[in-house]
Amino acid sequence: MSARRDLGPEFEDAVVESFLDRVGTEIDRRVDERVAQIAPEQTAKVARPGPTEAQRLALAIVSMALGTIMTLVLVFAERAYGLIWIWLGIIVVNSLYNSNKKS
Repeated sequence: MSARRDLGPEFEDAVVESFLDRVGTEIDRRVDERVAQIAPEQTAKVARPGPTEAQRLALAIVSMALGTIMTLVLVFAERAYGLIWIWLGIIVVNSLYNSNKKS
C-alpha cells in the first residue's frame, strides 16, 4: 500500500500486477511442495489392475457365441474360407485382453 501511495495512481496497475505475480508464485511453490509429498503415496493406489475373472469369462463367452454364429453363417453361405480370419481375430483379441493378468 505504501508503494502505491509513493508511486501514485499512474503506477497502480503495475503495483497490483507485481503483487499478484508474487502471490501466484508463492501459491505455485506451496502446491508443488504438497504434490511432491503426496505423489509417491498416490501413485501406488492409481495402478490399474488387470481384468477381473468375471470380465475374462464374459469375454470368453461372448467370443465363443459370436464365433459360433459367424461359423454357421459362413458355412451355410458357402464361404468357409473366412473362418480362419474370424477365429484368428477371436484368438488375438482374447490373448491381448488376458495378457495383462494382474488380479
